[in-house]
Amino acid sequence: MKLSSTHSSPASLAIAPARAAAWILRRFAGPRAWFLLATALLVLTARGAEPAGEMPGQRLLYVAVPGIRDDLEYGGHGLLVFDIEDGHKFLRRIKTAGLSATGKPLNVKGICASAATDRIYISTLETLTCLRLSSDELLWERRYQGGCDRMAITPDGKVIYLPSLEKAHWHVIDAASGDVLAKITPDSGAHNTVVGLDGKWAYLAGLKSPLVTVADTATHAAARTIGPFVSAVRPFTVDGRQTRLFACVNGLLGFEVADIASGKVLHRVKVEGFKTGIPKRHGCPSHGIDLTPDERELWLCDAANQRLHIFDATLSPPRQRESIATRDQPGWITFSLDGRFAYPSTGEVIDAATKQIIATLSDETGAPVHSEKLLEVQFTAGKPIHNGDQFGVGRVAESTLEGGKVNSGDQR
Repeated sequence: MKLSSTHSSPASLAIAPARAAAWILRRFAGPRAWFLLATALLVLTARGAEPAGEMPGQRLLYVAVPGIRDDLEYGGHGLLVFDIEDGHKFLRRIKTAGLSATGKPLNVKGICASAATDRIYISTLETLTCLRLSSDELLWERRYQGGCDRMAITPDGKVIYLPSLEKAHWHVIDAASGDVLAKITPDSGAHNTVVGLDGKWAYLAGLKSPLVTVADTATHAAARTIGPFVSAVRPFTVDGRQTRLFACVNGLLGFEVADIASGKVLHRVKVEGFKTGIPKRHGCPSHGIDLTPDERELWLCDAANQRLHIFDATLSPPRQRESIATRDQPGWITFSLDGRFAYPSTGEVIDAATKQIIATLSDETGAPVHSEKLLEVQFTAGKPIHNGDQFGVGRVAESTLEGGKVNSGDQR
C-alpha cells in the first residue's frame, strides 16, 4: 500500500543553515570559513528548507529500533541516524512503520539498503518497510505470508531475499514494489540471509538446519548446500571472493569455517580462556560474527562473558588474539565501510585499529541505543553513493595474502 511521507528530518529554515555552518567550520579555518558560511546561509535562505539529504561527503550510521527484541528502552521506535565523522552524534529520528494490530512497535528483524536505488528497508516480525534515503520518505509497507526475518539485497538494489519468520520459505521480493517474484523453500526455519558481493549467490540459513542453502540469483532457485555444520547455523558471514563461510552454530562459543566451493566444513574454532555460560538472548553463546572489510580480522560475539573476541583471519583456521569487554551481552556486530569502526549491538563505537571504545550511541534524550540492525550509508551532495551491510561481509573481491598483507585488485 502507498503511504505518505512521514520523515522527521530537521528540514526547517532555522536548522538547515545550522547544519551547513557546522559542516563548513569543521572543514575550513580562518577568513575563508566565514566567507563560505555567509554564502551558504544566503543560498539556503533563498532556497528555503533543505530536504533530508545530507551535506557533501557525509557518512551516516542508520540504526533501526527496537533492535533488541521489542525493548523500547534501547532507543525507542524508528530509524535513528548518527553522524559518523562527528563523533557519532545523534542527528535525527525517522518515523517508521512496523506496528502490530494494537499499535505496538514490532521487533525489528533486519535492515538493508541500496545507494544505487536510494532506498533503505526494515523488516519486522510481520512487515517489510521501504524508505527513500535522500528524503526519509516512507514509500511503502507490505505484509508477507509467514512473517519476515533478516533479509539481504542484491548489489544492484533490485531484489531482496526475505526469509519468513522461522518458517519453511524465503520470499524473493521486487525491491522497487515489494511484489513477490518467487519463493524458495529449503524447509530450514528461515532466519538469516547474505548476498555475495558479486550478486550471483544468496546464502540462506535457518534456525532448524545444519545446512546453508545457496540460491542462484539468476534463477531464484536453490542450487546447492554448504555443510552440514555441527548444529543449526546462526549468524554467519562470507568473504568477498566467496571462498569461505564463517558461521556461528548452536551450542558453540566459537565458530565453524566452511569451503563454499566444495560445501565442506573445514574447521571448528573454539574460544579459549572463557566459559560458555548462559546467554540471556538467542540461546546461543556466539550470536554475531563479522570479517573486517579488509578481511584481516574476524570478530566474534560472546554473550555470556560480555566480550568481543578478535581472531587473525589471515591464518587458516583463524587464530584468537584478543578480547574487548562490552557493556551488555552482544548479539550482533558490523563495521563501517572503511573498517575504522566496529559496531556491536550493545551500542559502543570501537576503534577497530586500537580496539578502544571511543563513543557510545545515545538518542535525542541521551538514552543508550542498542540494536542488532544497523549499517552505514555515505552521501555526496545529499545523494547516497555507498552503503554498508548488516552482516559485515568481507570486501576484498580479488586478493592474495602475502606476508600478512592484503593485496587487492578491487577492495571496496
